[in-house]
Amino acid sequence: MSNVHPEAKIGANVVVEPFATIHRDVVVGDGTWISANAVLMNGARVGKNCKIYPGAVIAGEPQDLKFNGEASTAEIGDNTTIREYVTVNRGTAASGKLRTVVGSNSLVMSYVHIAHDCRIGNNVIMSGYVGLAGEVEVGDWAIVGGGSLAHQFVHIGEHAMISGGSKIGKDIPPYVTAGHDPLVYGGVNVIGLRRRGYTAEQVKEIHDIYRILYQSKLNVTQACEEIGKLPASAERDAILSFIRSSKRGIIRANVGGAVKIEL
Repeated sequence: MSNVHPEAKIGANVVVEPFATIHRDVVVGDGTWISANAVLMNGARVGKNCKIYPGAVIAGEPQDLKFNGEASTAEIGDNTTIREYVTVNRGTAASGKLRTVVGSNSLVMSYVHIAHDCRIGNNVIMSGYVGLAGEVEVGDWAIVGGGSLAHQFVHIGEHAMISGGSKIGKDIPPYVTAGHDPLVYGGVNVIGLRRRGYTAEQVKEIHDIYRILYQSKLNVTQACEEIGKLPASAERDAILSFIRSSKRGIIRANVGGAVKIEL
């Protein structure tokens, strides 16, 4: 028998398997499936048509010494799959956000840890054993290879693809691949962009931007100035905004040859 608090808000057509546990301050959207031995703790907010597999813990207390028991949430978007033994911690007051968010239509594979105040976008894939420290941001459509570890405050751009086993200590700009040790720029994520409907002209523009950034021998400030002279576009503006707002700095160019990206 499952243990569901009578005050938890459970939507229509939700399946809660035996031995699952759902605490009092929990909201579960319509059509979601919660497997045996999954735990939804106070502050869990799960969207519609999600799948929560055995051993997953949603909204566990933050593993942060600054946490002082404040009310906060861990939010899972619609149509997202949380596989076995994933842990998603609640937000904290220290960040000013009080929310950890995993977007819609995402796949979080087994044993992934998502720490307090992280922001995971939509359509993201996180392979097994990925570990995200607090306040990491992951953009829409990003793919993070298995066993990768991200330092606190790292920002991973949209449509980025990161090799398995990576140590992510710097920000990874949008639309690129990254791999090697230490982690470096591996080129534009051409295959991913084509699969998502980007035109040849858009892909060429992104290539041109990253040639300036990583192959022109300009420093980052100078490269941004040159990129800003290119015709305006959503892609150019997204890249410039990402780089200019980076607090940890972006990954470096690769000087040792091709980077092989493996998940």
